[in-house]
Amino acid sequence: MQGRMIEMAKKLLGDGTVNRVIGWKKGEFAYDITPAVFENAEEIDADFVYDDFCGHNLSKYLIKESKKDGKMLVFLKPCDTYSFNQLIKEHRINRENVYIVGIPCEGKASAETIKEKGISGITGISSDGDNFKVNTIYGDETVAKSDVLEERCTVCKSKKHVVYDELIGEDGEVNENSSRFDMVAKLENMTADERYAFWRNELSKCIRCNACRNVCPACSCENCVFDNPNSGVSNKAAVTSFEENMFHIIRAFHVAGRCTDCGECSRVCPQNIPLHLLNRKFIKDINELYGDYQAGEESEGRTPLTTYTKEDCEPSIVNERGCK
Repeated sequence: MQGRMIEMAKKLLGDGTVNRVIGWKKGEFAYDITPAVFENAEEIDADFVYDDFCGHNLSKYLIKESKKDGKMLVFLKPCDTYSFNQLIKEHRINRENVYIVGIPCEGKASAETIKEKGISGITGISSDGDNFKVNTIYGDETVAKSDVLEERCTVCKSKKHVVYDELIGEDGEVNENSSRFDMVAKLENMTADERYAFWRNELSKCIRCNACRNVCPACSCENCVFDNPNSGVSNKAAVTSFEENMFHIIRAFHVAGRCTDCGECSRVCPQNIPLHLLNRKFIKDINELYGDYQAGEESEGRTPLTTYTKEDCEPSIVNERGCK
């Protein structure tokens, strides 16, 4: 796959279709992949990489990049295309300046999950069929790829690209039987006190690094209220438990109806807080109260929360996840 992507990128640069490419390159460690912009074939040959650790959703980078002169080539996995479409719907990306190549995805690996298995001192990771061979300063280890997938990949909602200019390989299908709402249902079945205890335990870990906000495609405001020193909520470190809750709850409300469930918020969280569960709760409620809706499936139209009909559920008549 990497070879085909490199060949395509160099071809499109060479014939002038695009003047730059956004993809991935290796960082300090073998699993430390980072998004990067490449402007010529030499840079691509030297640094471009695509492997099991290229989980980053590149859509958000296009908010700024698509405003620049010339056209950019971007490689998007199926789940990334939903975020791209949602940003098009919100007029945040200049579609004419982006050339999308859809790439298939069978799931991306999590280096953090590998470390959670007690593997430390990692010096290298290589693919070996259905396994990873992990080189460490203590010796080599082998782990199954299926055991170290990103959470979002274990409950993948779709292998179908909803937007592209060109496609590598065959397109997949929407997963109608995804189990992504199972944990949300478990939380709903808890008592109010149990749910409160669950979220207080999780949100108390927050160090307000803002990684979740910065990586989220739906968090695209040019000026964030949490960066405004006059807002009264711009502090970086929460002083009270109320402030810990407030940041994440406000952010969840902010992306309600717009979150595509790309899972980037949880992937980048250094404290491993399952922030995606807050967003999935909203998605599940919207599906049940307004009808099935997948943000980013279409690049036009209004979302359920920005559309009024006389049949809309009102808070006073919602009962047991339905309407009377």
